[in-house]
Amino acid sequence: MTLLINACDQVDEKSVISTILPNSGIQESRDNLLASALLEKIVQRGKLIVLTTNSPTTYYYNRDNEITGPEYDMMQSFAKRLQVDVEYKVYDSTKALIEALRNNEGDIAAASLTVNDNRKKEFDFGPVYQTTNEYLVCHRSKKSVKTKEELKTLEIIVTADSSYIQSIKSYAGVSWTEDNNSSTSDLLEQVADKKIECTISDSTLYAIERRYHTEIQNKYVFAEDTELAWMINKQNGKLKQAINDWFDHYEEDYGLARMLEKYYGYVEVFDYVDTHKFLSRVTTRLPKYKDFFIDAANKNSIEPSLLAAQSYQESHWNTKAKSPTGVRGIMMLTQPVAKSLGVTNRLDAKQNIYAGAKFQAKMKKMVAEVSEPDRSWLALAAYNVGRGHFRDAQSLARKMNKNPDHWAEMKEILPLLSQKKYYKDLRYGYARGNEPVRYVTRIRNYDGLLLEHFGKEKFDGVK
Repeated sequence: MTLLINACDQVDEKSVISTILPNSGIQESRDNLLASALLEKIVQRGKLIVLTTNSPTTYYYNRDNEITGPEYDMMQSFAKRLQVDVEYKVYDSTKALIEALRNNEGDIAAASLTVNDNRKKEFDFGPVYQTTNEYLVCHRSKKSVKTKEELKTLEIIVTADSSYIQSIKSYAGVSWTEDNNSSTSDLLEQVADKKIECTISDSTLYAIERRYHTEIQNKYVFAEDTELAWMINKQNGKLKQAINDWFDHYEEDYGLARMLEKYYGYVEVFDYVDTHKFLSRVTTRLPKYKDFFIDAANKNSIEPSLLAAQSYQESHWNTKAKSPTGVRGIMMLTQPVAKSLGVTNRLDAKQNIYAGAKFQAKMKKMVAEVSEPDRSWLALAAYNVGRGHFRDAQSLARKMNKNPDHWAEMKEILPLLSQKKYYKDLRYGYARGNEPVRYVTRIRNYDGLLLEHFGKEKFDGVK
């Protein structure tokens, strides 16, 4: 099935050129005109038609039922530079998407597509925006694959027309089966459920999916540093140049770094035992406090799932939690903060949660001009490291020509607070700057797991 959003009729550029230059025999003029025709048509129609797939590494709906995803963010930025709108055609498989591009049903294919020699024979690529590895993924109960010979004994199912097929072909004697109906995400779930033995996935998708499908595990690296880029039909040189020009600006302006941080900055955090404990406590501990988190968060303009995730990072939802420094309760409040917010008993879950939400709202006011999601992440860092140290880090960021409003840049600055050559000139001095970075990363991980488990409507209490 193909999901079509705001579809419009397609025109075959080669037919147009043949009409303009009938039987001219001037191949160079024909090629030059072809090279500029598509870009001009995009600008004239005021719309860029993008072919993509529905997955966490490309294009999907977020917790607010808004379209998001790495490819979506980049494509919106490119379209803004061209001053055109975007129409997305969403396909169920890479095979269907490539066939659609081949048939000129769209202008650009953007779906975490790997650059390889086979595809380069037929298509052109834009700049490489990310590199990944290709993993053999099996159930964690299966032994790791040590040699190429061991690969020959495995049942390997891969999504049809994927780049993984080219990789596996380089291993003599290794067999595989193509699945025309399943995406790589689907196949990873089937591996987790032991419905199939193994599949192949790129490392970014694997890192996202293993957080919820905890039974999958990387058993062998098929390929390293594979390159991802947008794909277009050949003889579209002007469009390719426009993509290159946009990308140079996007990368230089930290747009690429922010995108990668937004979608992948937390997924490398994975602890099998911790994740299992968390998912267990979602059903055993969280129900007692879930309504408190929802109400306290909504009253303070905070995402309920994020507040619950923060509480888990603080105390593992243990109302009697206590640290060596004296912070206590389910949100681990200090005595001065608790007193300032009217808390009479830090071991009372309701009081502690509502106070924690109010305090987190104060942190968000410190960065009121920052857009989401950076605002929430910066506020969490301030909650952890303290307002004084956080302001020191912002000041240091400005001195180093970094943007204090972007988490991707602040996560590089905060660890410097523990280095004397930086903290000696700061008002509040030394701080364990790596701690707030780990703190935010783990909360984002727990938040993602909560949303996968509940879905926004159930967690936020929306009927």
